[in-house]
Amino acid sequence: MFVSYKWLQDYVDLSGITAEELAEKITKSGIEVEGVEVLNEGMKGLVVGHVLEREQHPNADKLNKCLVDVGEEEPVQIICGAPNVDKGQKVVVAKVGAVLPGNFKIKKAKLRGEESHGMICSLQELGIEGKLVAKEFSEGIFVYPNDATVGEDALALLNRDDQVLELGLTPNRSDCLSMLGVAYEVAAILGREVILPKPEVTTVSEQASNYIDVKVDANEDNPLYVAKVVKNIKVGPSPLWMQTRLMSAGIRPHNNVVDITNYILLEYGQPLHAFDYDRLGSKEILVRRAHDGETIVTLDDAKRELTSDHLVITNGKEAVALAGVMGGANSEVQSDTTSVLIESAYFKGATVRKASKDHGLRSEASTRFEKGVDPNRVREAAERAAELLALYANGEVLEGSVVADTLTIEEKVVSISLEKINRVLGTEVSMNEVEDIFKRLQFGYKADNGVITVTAPTRRGDITIEEDLIEEVARIYGYDRLPKTLPIGSSTPGALTPYQQKRRIVRNYLEGVGLYQAVTYSLTSEGKATQYALEKREPIKLAMPMSEDRSMLRLSILPQLLEVMKYNLARQNDNLALYETGAVFLATEAEELPEEREHLSAAITGLWQQHPWQGEKKAVDFFVLKGVLEGMFAKLGLTSAVEYRQGEVNGLHPGRTAEIYLSGSKIGFIGQVHPAVQKDLDLKETYVFELSLKEVFEAEVAPLQYEAIPRYPSITRDIALVVDKNKAAYELQRIIVEAGGSLLKEVHVFDLYEGDRMEEGKKSIAFSLKYFDPEKTLTDEEVTKAHDKVLNAVKEEAGAVLRG
Repeated sequence: MFVSYKWLQDYVDLSGITAEELAEKITKSGIEVEGVEVLNEGMKGLVVGHVLEREQHPNADKLNKCLVDVGEEEPVQIICGAPNVDKGQKVVVAKVGAVLPGNFKIKKAKLRGEESHGMICSLQELGIEGKLVAKEFSEGIFVYPNDATVGEDALALLNRDDQVLELGLTPNRSDCLSMLGVAYEVAAILGREVILPKPEVTTVSEQASNYIDVKVDANEDNPLYVAKVVKNIKVGPSPLWMQTRLMSAGIRPHNNVVDITNYILLEYGQPLHAFDYDRLGSKEILVRRAHDGETIVTLDDAKRELTSDHLVITNGKEAVALAGVMGGANSEVQSDTTSVLIESAYFKGATVRKASKDHGLRSEASTRFEKGVDPNRVREAAERAAELLALYANGEVLEGSVVADTLTIEEKVVSISLEKINRVLGTEVSMNEVEDIFKRLQFGYKADNGVITVTAPTRRGDITIEEDLIEEVARIYGYDRLPKTLPIGSSTPGALTPYQQKRRIVRNYLEGVGLYQAVTYSLTSEGKATQYALEKREPIKLAMPMSEDRSMLRLSILPQLLEVMKYNLARQNDNLALYETGAVFLATEAEELPEEREHLSAAITGLWQQHPWQGEKKAVDFFVLKGVLEGMFAKLGLTSAVEYRQGEVNGLHPGRTAEIYLSGSKIGFIGQVHPAVQKDLDLKETYVFELSLKEVFEAEVAPLQYEAIPRYPSITRDIALVVDKNKAAYELQRIIVEAGGSLLKEVHVFDLYEGDRMEEGKKSIAFSLKYFDPEKTLTDEEVTKAHDKVLNAVKEEAGAVLRG
């Protein structure tokens, strides 16, 4: 809801309070003000000008040379390209030195050889949205009525010296979808009176009942319908002040009749509709449910097919309006209209909502009907419309209204004790203070023996229970004045468990090195249920599977992850790196729930790195994925406890697979997907691993300790050992580490040779060993002593020979 600060002053005295201060007070009382827009912000130097002369620019077909009186001693020449500029008009002029929105400064200029001392402006150039500008001025400059004073402030005349508050209303506060509703709210906040409009209608001797008869067949959908007839009107522009108020509220002006109905919608929150009486086609209004298949052409010239769920206004035969949503084109007010029928009605919100949703017609009227209008304003709004039509359309109002009324208006009566109000709010307000709050809200009330009984007005349909009254007291009393208390009792601050912390570390690390998280089904097919399982158990079948492909609980994540790889590769997403953490399900004893165990699985394929500009590419391989795992174990402090041993896993390449051990216990595997499996799934060379996270996260890790940066130099020795071809490097490395003692700090393989010069059945593995002592510089004798122990150990335990 957009609320004009200047317009609001018609109903509440706002002296002494700025728009920003008012916005803060409204927000503190429970209705959020989302913003305050200053309509003339940054603009200056705009006045009303009178076009004295207009002639064609001598050097440009689409420019006009205008002589304009701007209220100064001499008129000024202004070059204008608007097609509708003409002699005798009163227009908006930005003088030399003026500033327009966007800090656009007007300077003296020369256009095609002719001087221009200013600019004649359109409304769009003043910051008004094009959709809010009346059609006659949408393609050119704006023209004031002839009674505008030359030299007057152009922005003030357009009500741009205003500020607009945007209210973010919750669904229960539909009462503030009107200026009067906001006025009641503001008056209660400020402790001031509400000044209500008092329609005074002068009628002619003819009776409205002689011109129209109203009948309602759908009383539940439309319990109250009021019709008034106004004759001899003259359709034309509405007053400028009305047009500008409508634009500030986000509504486009049309003509005086339509603008008056929209104005009252904003003022009272009561939607109205004006029918051209002569185009109505009869002297009857019949409100009924539509017939299935019945059609209507609405004001937007769209033909709409109706159902029996929709409520329509008819002339006794055909539909002339979709009730509460939009009028029909066959009864539209046009420039030659002379008599109008004003409709003011109370429609059921659910019925209007159904029609609005079915036809995609969301209007200001339907919004208000859906949320609920005040039934006590239906008649008042009709009288106000008649008054304004007489004033601004020269209409003659016929005596009386034609009404169909089956509405029972009941004001809600709610009682609450003072003790409960104070107990819930934690306050010590007195009964006098509570009475004053309800008086400011203009609620009827009666206090008796510590209990206050409140009669909520019909405009406040949200007041139904005791808690609503407590809320009203709290917000008017001031939420910022409510006492603050701390919770009583012991509490435990929230935190992640060590297991959750490690899971987060793993996920952050894997995403940091370039893997994307995948989430796959926990259900799989019977054929895939046991594939790549770390622990062989009987798979669990669902009692009522959704399909054969989703009939078993998984024992491994990897089969589903490979399906994801297949799906992406089929769509030309060739470079993939995915991981998933999730549960696998292990069968237990009969009739017991399965054990859920968290696993981590990953799969990579394609290029790991590519730099086209440098011409660099690195395809994924076993050691890329092993490096990812080693980095993860390092993050968890488990590097020294993890071993990789050559192994065999069904579905993985027999020569490129390793089993992963943690402190001597097998926790997973890593390797290349078997070429046959890759072919079946249409995969490229793909590398995978799967781990049991339970063992990883529950492993004991020594506390993190600081190690000083070595101050003394290290000594490196390289050895090449000739061993049997089936001897694994990790076995040799383990022997070297155990034999090297405290001086040996690092061991790694840097070469493997199996060439022609090697004896049949043998291979050469080269290791680099680094020795140092953090306390002193090592001597050659100390290093040689430790190194000899290593050589003897590999010779005795592995049969290794030092290669010459």
